[in-house]
Amino acid sequence: MNDAIEQPPMKKGLSGTALRVATIVPLVPLILWMMFAEPRLPWRVFIFTCIAIAGYEVMAMKVPTPYGLRIWGAGTSVLFAYAIIFIGTTTAVYGVVLLITVGAMAWSLLQEDPLHDASSRIGWLLGGPIYVGGSLAAVALVRDFPPTGGWVLLAMALAWGSDTSAYFVGRKFGKTKLAPRISPKKTLEGAAGGLAASVGLAVIISFFLPKFGVLDAIALGILGGAAGQGGDLWVSVLKRSSGVKDSGGILPGHGGILDRADALAFTAPATWAYGHFIAGF
Repeated sequence: MNDAIEQPPMKKGLSGTALRVATIVPLVPLILWMMFAEPRLPWRVFIFTCIAIAGYEVMAMKVPTPYGLRIWGAGTSVLFAYAIIFIGTTTAVYGVVLLITVGAMAWSLLQEDPLHDASSRIGWLLGGPIYVGGSLAAVALVRDFPPTGGWVLLAMALAWGSDTSAYFVGRKFGKTKLAPRISPKKTLEGAAGGLAASVGLAVIISFFLPKFGVLDAIALGILGGAAGQGGDLWVSVLKRSSGVKDSGGILPGHGGILDRADALAFTAPATWAYGHFIAGF
């Protein structure tokens, strides 16, 4: 007689791809509404929220203790972005940088961590908010280029179009490692495919944007696509040097905000610079 108790079948969770889709699809209509509809306040609140979370994630990776430093990273990232978006003067930005600098030095002097960690701690307390707040502020700024939301869509296409194409082209044709110490799976063939996708998407979107012709699209497609891949590698460096797989866990299947915004944090400033200095917005 078999006395073994039959166990109920294990419930299978969503696969990685299905979980990513299930996480992001419900957010798409809300994000599109904030991108294209008036007023612009909801979009800016959304961007500030993402900046705060990303600033927290950077501190959690690079200055993991104490908890207060994570809050400092979140708050100063938002403050730096606020100075850029709402004030925009050299004096305001300088004042915020000065505050962040003094605060970083004070925080470091007050900590009881080993002294040999002080320089790294100061560096991240100073540089983290400037990296996060300065780069993601551009996502709010480009929304104001006409037509409303069009340049945000362009920045997103440069970031995620390049990333997606690089992934699939790399899987199919990739042979030559791009940066094996940082991200072993990335290849030169994938990077080339990502750049081609960025250019192609930029050309398509250019037909819907004023002051942005096909030649502009090709130039920004190359610039933005390369910048996005650089941003992806940069966050890979942060995670690998911190011994973590994801920057956070707020987005199931995706990781943290930085995991999703790594490329966008570089394509958005490139898009803003092109729109401001070349297109004249």
